This record gives sequence, C-alpha cells and structure tokens, in this order.
Amino acid sequence: MGSQGGSSSEGPDFERQAAGQSLHGHLLWQLAMTDFSAREQLVAESLIDALDANGYLTQPLNDIREGLRAQGIDGLSQREVETTLLKLQQFEPTGIFARDLRECLMLQLAALPDDTPLLVPARRLVRQFLEALGKDDMRLLKRRLGLDDEQLADVILLIRSLDPRPGSAYGDTDDSYVTPDLVVRHDNEGWHLELNPEALPRLRIQPDYASLIKRADKSDDNQFLKEHLQEARWLIKSLSSRNDTLLRVGREIITRQIGFLEHGEEAMKPLILADIAEAVEMHESTISRVTTQKYIHTPRGVFELKYFFSSQVSSQDGDSHSSTAIRARLKNSFKRSLLANRFLTAV
Repeated sequence: MGSQGGSSSEGPDFERQAAGQSLHGHLLWQLAMTDFSAREQLVAESLIDALDANGYLTQPLNDIREGLRAQGIDGLSQREVETTLLKLQQFEPTGIFARDLRECLMLQLAALPDDTPLLVPARRLVRQFLEALGKDDMRLLKRRLGLDDEQLADVILLIRSLDPRPGSAYGDTDDSYVTPDLVVRHDNEGWHLELNPEALPRLRIQPDYASLIKRADKSDDNQFLKEHLQEARWLIKSLSSRNDTLLRVGREIITRQIGFLEHGEEAMKPLILADIAEAVEMHESTISRVTTQKYIHTPRGVFELKYFFSSQVSSQDGDSHSSTAIRARLKNSFKRSLLANRFLTAV
C-alpha cells in the first residue's frame, strides 16, 4: 500500500466558552490560552487525550511518558510530566485530571476560599477517612475528627456538594462535522493512505525574526530569541514526528482491515492495540493516544481510528472472528429474515 506523506479583567469566561464543547475541546481551548512551552504543550495534549469521559486520568504517567519518548521527545523525565499535570489540574472544571476520587475531591476543596466553614476537617476527612464515609461510619468519623453530630453533618454536606465526575457534564464531540486526519483511496494500483492536508497545521519560522539572532551576542535579548527559535524548531520537528506516527499507525490498521474497505463490516478482522504496537514497534499507550479522536475518510464513510479495533471471538471450529463482524452478520441476517417474512406474508 502506498502513502504520502478576548478576555476581561476578571479572566476568561470558561462556562461561556465551553458551551456546546466536548471536554476534550474545552481543555484544548484552555491550553491554548495558557503560557506553556512547546515541550509542555505536547505533554499536556497527551494528558488531555488520556482522560476518560468523567475527567479522570486513568492511564499511568509512566506509560504516557514512555509513549512520548517513543515519539521522539528526548530526555523527557517523570518530573516534567508530573509538573505539567499539576498545571493542568488548575483547569476548569475543578477536579479535572484527578487519578482517583480522593484526588478529585481534594482538588475541589483546595479551590475553595480558605474561610469556607469546616474546610479543614473536610479536607482531612477526604484525605484520611473517605472509606469510612462510604461505609457511613459516623462514630469513627466523629471520634477521629473531633466533631459533634451537627458539625459532621455540615462537613459531609460540604463534601457532597462537590462533583465526583467533573468531566461528565460535557458532550462527546465538539461539532457534528469532523475533519478527517487521514484519507484512504483506491485506484488501479490498490489502496493508498495519505495525511489530509486540510487537517495539518501550516507552521514555519518567520525568517525576519530568525535573522535578528546574532551568533556571538550573549545579551539577554539575543538569548531570549535563541531559546524561542530553538523551541519553534523543536515544535515543528515534533509535529512532523507526530504526523509520521499517525501515518504509520493508520497504514498498519488499514493494511489489516482492507477486507472492511472492500466488503464492509462483515469482513472486519479482530484487532487490538497490542497488535499495532508490536507491528510499528511503539508502546500501546502511544497507539491508544494516536487513535483517539483521530479520524479517517474512507469510501465507506468517516470513522475514528478506534473503530477498527474489536475483540476476538472464537468459533467452535477454531476460527477467530471480530466482534464487529459478528454483530454486522447478525444484523444483516435479521434484516434478511424480516424481508423474507414480509414477502411470505405478501404472497
């Protein structure tokens, strides 16, 4: 298969800007409004892609770091990823990017004014006795926190006013229209996959600014220009590497699912992340991130790359079938039976 390569003095109105957006889009909008270095921005985008629908970060940070390093971000340390995560945890909605319920609630409590009544015992309860609260063990909570019935009731009321699923209020998609990242087409030479030029950012270094840099000049202004020129070059290189990764992964997926392109869902093959990760020699977390909210235009429509993955179901004769293919066959069989019944009734 061939291939080709406005804000007010009070700050941004997050609720107004987020109206109608997905959680992913809302966070990317905030990222664009925040002072992140080019390196931090790539890490941040990977962390955003790793969120689940409730706004929790369920993927281990080490897996994310290894996936980024495999894409060419050299020397990325765990501390850099953790520092970027701490910055993202200040985004709206409050409690986002938590790794568990306790951290989610603690982030929301940390955002409350210091003079909030009973804030200190509420933080202590969440930090140390959340399991006891889940079991309604009021005697233990009163004893450990040193509170009477009324105070404990107010603390619990404060905690229950928090949102345990801060990302769930957002929709699944930004818009009804999707710009595909990849395009697959067919000609006399077979199937071809290429990047969609309309989805690619057009970036270049402004030569007028680059020409201002003087090699031997060690002044603060010249050093400032040098650092930002280096970051700009690094960002362009990283985007090129990301596009190459997307193309490699897309090519491998389509190579394995040509049956779908030619015959439809019933010809879909079983496919999991590990299959692609092994074939392109990348970490599974990288494949997961690359295929999330990345779309491909095919003669059969536009699909998210994750659509081509499905579990394997073994039949009695030992053959393996895709769960997607089985559902399609059952659906088509039902349609044929329905049409046959209508024909017999008409006769």
